[in-house]
Amino acid sequence: MRDLSCDVLVIGSGPAGLAAAYQARRSGSGRVVLVERNDELGGILPQCIHNGFGGRVFQTDLTGPEYASRWIHQAHEVGVEFLSRTMVLSIEPGPSIVATGSVCGLVRIEAKALVLAMGCRERTRGALAIPGTRPAGVYTAGTAQRLVNIEGFMPGERFVILGSGDIGMIMARRLTLEGAEVAVMVEIMPYISGLRRNLVQCVRDYDIPLLLCTTVTGVIGRDRVEAVTISQVDERWQPVPGTQREIPCDTLLLSVGLIPENELSRMAGVALDPLTGGPYVDERLATSVPGIFAAGNVVHVYDLVDHVTESALQAGRYAADYARQGAQEKAPIGRLIPLRAGRNVQHVVPQALHMEALEDGEATIEFRVRQPIEASVRAQITSGDQVLVSRRLRYARPSEMVTLSLDLAHAQRAGRAEMLRVEVIPSVA
Repeated sequence: MRDLSCDVLVIGSGPAGLAAAYQARRSGSGRVVLVERNDELGGILPQCIHNGFGGRVFQTDLTGPEYASRWIHQAHEVGVEFLSRTMVLSIEPGPSIVATGSVCGLVRIEAKALVLAMGCRERTRGALAIPGTRPAGVYTAGTAQRLVNIEGFMPGERFVILGSGDIGMIMARRLTLEGAEVAVMVEIMPYISGLRRNLVQCVRDYDIPLLLCTTVTGVIGRDRVEAVTISQVDERWQPVPGTQREIPCDTLLLSVGLIPENELSRMAGVALDPLTGGPYVDERLATSVPGIFAAGNVVHVYDLVDHVTESALQAGRYAADYARQGAQEKAPIGRLIPLRAGRNVQHVVPQALHMEALEDGEATIEFRVRQPIEASVRAQITSGDQVLVSRRLRYARPSEMVTLSLDLAHAQRAGRAEMLRVEVIPSVA
């Protein structure tokens, strides 16, 4: 086994990994190594040939491959080293990893700081327990996207799409443009789970039927999907008797949510938040294990790649600081104060803050609401009965992440608070 060492090691070359590695190098780390298991860099970006990337980071509208190319180029320019076609087998104390690849062989890489940027994966049919036979023709939307956009292979001719996630809606348009028929898109919730712009541009503009409060309750076919059964659901998401309909199709696409990819995080002993599926992090995106940071969709699922990049730039900077100062790193001043999800809030990231550490700048608090409110609302952070920060929103939707900023002035008003609470409430005119 070969032994290597570096200042900052990054796992994953998606938008989070690329940005974290770039920023770590820019922040003074002497040697930054990025490990990627696939042949190509960029994570899922190379297969996302639609536009909509880079509006915040580059102030221009880019496709996924263009966005990835810019970050790959910038990372190369500052001297980030890449190990592609390399699979991480384990994470050990140090931190260090054991990995294997066709180029490097079996290798142990010791690092002064580690950034987890493995992204997320799609939920599959097995996670949904859809009844019926198990024929060919059932794909996740991301798998179908890769087949069409990278491999040049059409997985079917007539599709039913379960779920209204962003990739599912984008693929509804893509398949239609390729000459396929999308018979119907069904969503179990009474609202879409993706962005409103994709609903308009990818579904409504192409006259694709969308049924809310509806799900797939059966798959029909022996060797290949021949049809699916759809049913309306009640307020407990249970099928309503007598509402079943059989929809002929040869392919079922699943766009039913993403799960942060944290098997390696568990292996490293990182504490995970059951609400997000990702690591507990503080304002530096530091995990519960010293020297290990996390960024992007491995922490919680973002709606925009620009937000992924912004979080990763922060993680890369703090990882570089930790690598440079090592055991002599000045610990954040003050107590670690937890943040809790309050009224109509699903989860909060970061889950805790060192309030006095806000002397160095402000902390961005990210969260999602439980239920959509299509009216003026107020997002706020409170300490007991005291409102520390408040922001008025025109609406709040689970598909769109909400952010609030806390600075030193807010921390001083919080005083000796034992906990902060994030909530979204009706706005008072």
